[in-house]
Amino acid sequence: MKQITKSAALIAAGVVLGMAAPLNASAAPPPPSARPAGSLKWVKCEDPGLDPRQQCATLDVPMDYSDPGSRTIRIAVSRIPSENPDTRRGALLLIPGGPGGDSLAGPSEQGRQLPRSVRDAYDLIGFAPRGNSPSTPVSCDFDRSDLARTKLLPWPAPSGSVAENMATARRMSDACARDGDELLQHVSTKNNARDIDRIRAALGERELSAWGVSYGTYVGAAYREMFPRRTDRIVLDSNDHPDPVQGQRAWLAAFEVGVEDNFPEFAEWASRPGNPHRLARTAAEVRPLFLRLAARLDRTPIPWPGADPEELNGNVLRQTMLDGFYDPADGYPAVAELILAAKKGTVPPAPQAPPDSVLRNYAAVVAATVCNDAAWPRSAAVYQKGVAAGRVKYPLTAGMPRNAMVCAAWPWQPKEPPVRVTDRGPSDVLLIQNERDVATPLSGALKLREALGSRAVMVTNDATGHGAYLDNGTACGDTLVSRFLATGERPRRDTSCR
Repeated sequence: MKQITKSAALIAAGVVLGMAAPLNASAAPPPPSARPAGSLKWVKCEDPGLDPRQQCATLDVPMDYSDPGSRTIRIAVSRIPSENPDTRRGALLLIPGGPGGDSLAGPSEQGRQLPRSVRDAYDLIGFAPRGNSPSTPVSCDFDRSDLARTKLLPWPAPSGSVAENMATARRMSDACARDGDELLQHVSTKNNARDIDRIRAALGERELSAWGVSYGTYVGAAYREMFPRRTDRIVLDSNDHPDPVQGQRAWLAAFEVGVEDNFPEFAEWASRPGNPHRLARTAAEVRPLFLRLAARLDRTPIPWPGADPEELNGNVLRQTMLDGFYDPADGYPAVAELILAAKKGTVPPAPQAPPDSVLRNYAAVVAATVCNDAAWPRSAAVYQKGVAAGRVKYPLTAGMPRNAMVCAAWPWQPKEPPVRVTDRGPSDVLLIQNERDVATPLSGALKLREALGSRAVMVTNDATGHGAYLDNGTACGDTLVSRFLATGERPRRDTSCR
């Protein structure tokens, strides 16, 4: 569920379908003199790579909203003010993906992609959600080996056994219980939504517009449920299943469907004549080639000094495939290069890992958010049964999406029930979704669309990759979203962009 951001030129063309009257068209933005001043103290951001106009601030919020008089924590916030104050409508909050992502650089990075009409209409606001550095951070003293991607996502043993995954869950949970800050118990989607409303108030805004991506769509939907009278225009991009942590742990299970949705596109690309990374003569040959290679690496890994882990095994290959499907332009060649090297018994240069402190912060935020939102099964037998079924039905992902992660041994119970997305409230939501998205597949997005009912309209791109607006989508979809943000106009009905 992470958010992928890349530099891309804004394409201003596209097919514009039937439009409704602007949402909130009669509610013109108040004149500058009538707006509350807000309470944030803005200073120049320290990062020299940002737009020089970007400003930074911090906001104190309650760690425990059920006891607002107790300890406070810090939330880091950023902004680039509207480029035309005379036409400014309000603030557009950039809600990051993850859990574990932040949007502090978003006003600069996403701001470069947004059309002038949107930059004129809003102050662009980024933030680091609670627990994410440089907001008050959380961390657990995880073993270095438990920070590998193939541990954070629970790939089972080559035999299909989940015993090692259960041991990892207990070890990581024990580390959080032993040395983790009390804040770990208060990192959750609902508290992220409450923090957002504190940001809104500190900005001096009566209502807040938002662009949420990936996990940010669940946070955005939660904010919309919890503070329905505080929203203006909401864009949900690359949409989570509305129940991502309960039942079948749908957010993790989504990878089974997402990989299957994407693999035919990869296979067609990887068999194309003239492709310097060509793997096979026909698309039909690519899937069995991949499965054979992964099985061979399960049996006989290739040493990979400097990598994490220091071998290329079947699960590393599978994880590389999954990561590569987020962004086909860069990811497909990376996956193919690793396949070609492995077939020869070699490896490419080892990828450089982030510092351990960054990985520990990220892993702790992921664990706390997912485990605090809802309880997970504790029995190894539950996961073993799921993995066995998943390996048969979805061999490309080898049972990982049904396996045990740290939540199987999390030391704390959820403090409140998770968000339930409903169709109650004003109709102010636009969903934008790619048909082939590895992390947030169309099937889950349709569930969110169904839950929102008449509150939302959905634009579906005939496109591949994660991140539908100004990223891996279509010119048509970009145009519709930009128009909605700038003017309030939405398609009259659910729309396809091809």
